[in-house]
Amino acid sequence: MRILYFTRSDSVHDQRFMAALAESEHEAFVLRLYEGDYATPEGIEALSFKGIKGPLRLWQIPGLVKRLKQLLVELKPDLVHAGPLHDLAYLIAKTGYKPLLSMSWGFDLMRDVNLDAGMASRTRFALAHSVALITDAQCSADKAIELGFDPNRLCIFPWGVDLERFSPQAVVASGKRWREAQDWQDKTVLLCLRAMEPNYGVDVLAKAFAIAAAKQPDLRLLLLGDGSQRASLEAIFDEAGVSAQVYFGGRVPNNELGMYYGVADVYVTPSHVDGSSVSLMEAMACALPTLASDIPANLEWIRHGENGWVFPDNDHQKLAEIIMDLKKVDWRAMGHQARLDAQEKANWDQNKQKLLDCYHFVNQSGGLL
Repeated sequence: MRILYFTRSDSVHDQRFMAALAESEHEAFVLRLYEGDYATPEGIEALSFKGIKGPLRLWQIPGLVKRLKQLLVELKPDLVHAGPLHDLAYLIAKTGYKPLLSMSWGFDLMRDVNLDAGMASRTRFALAHSVALITDAQCSADKAIELGFDPNRLCIFPWGVDLERFSPQAVVASGKRWREAQDWQDKTVLLCLRAMEPNYGVDVLAKAFAIAAAKQPDLRLLLLGDGSQRASLEAIFDEAGVSAQVYFGGRVPNNELGMYYGVADVYVTPSHVDGSSVSLMEAMACALPTLASDIPANLEWIRHGENGWVFPDNDHQKLAEIIMDLKKVDWRAMGHQARLDAQEKANWDQNKQKLLDCYHFVNQSGGLL
């Protein structure tokens, strides 16, 4: 098949999907909506297309649809794989092209459809013109069904991780060296990789850690990434007098993340909105128990007291209580269970076959809805 992969820009997830395509027997192309200089895996042809800067605006839609329609006429793909729903899948649906395989990126169904009527309308339009839908979590699938999508045309699978690259054996040595360099050998280290933006609840974690760390000086927090809330997070720690117990690591290339999982004792994901978080799966694969907000996507992975702990979303007081009680439980046993769960559910080498099966399903359908 000739497959066009249509995405916003580039991410670890995009690279994973394109790599799976490159390894398959299909002839694959990638098209990006946003302007930029992006890496494309060998075996994938990047199409020349004058992209846009920043989020899609309504006035841009007619021109983009016209240009995309012409591109599709010339390329003649057997299917288009496009997402998120309310912008990229919607644009392809507006061209009238079939078959369209839409993909939810989690936030589009779990957050954006609730922001305004326009986004909800565009999402419904994309779903109505999609032969199938890829989603990485049951909660997202349930939302699509609520919006009228046929459950028989859902392809549900976690996007998964490389279980060899993310494993206790692969990360423990480098993590130990880093801890020794920081003199953290006897500390309890929490790790969070979520973006410092309102959706991801890092401010909730900061408030909780400020309470716990003031009472337990051996606690440490390792924050990676960046975002608009960084200054306010630093202010929370400064005010509580615990800044010395927090390490801001900044943005870290994906190929260097393994070491930091090796540093940590516990992973924290305090998100308010999410699909199946890849960093959560990576942490589990590295045998880290997880402290997770009780949003639906997290509850598909974390079982309180078995492979981690669950706290009420946005409740920093309860999160602080759990952090202060960490030493009372054997989190290493929980970490072992987390690794087993990752092996069962988050193996990308297995899950990528579900992607290829979905392509086959769409092709066999002949574009019929």
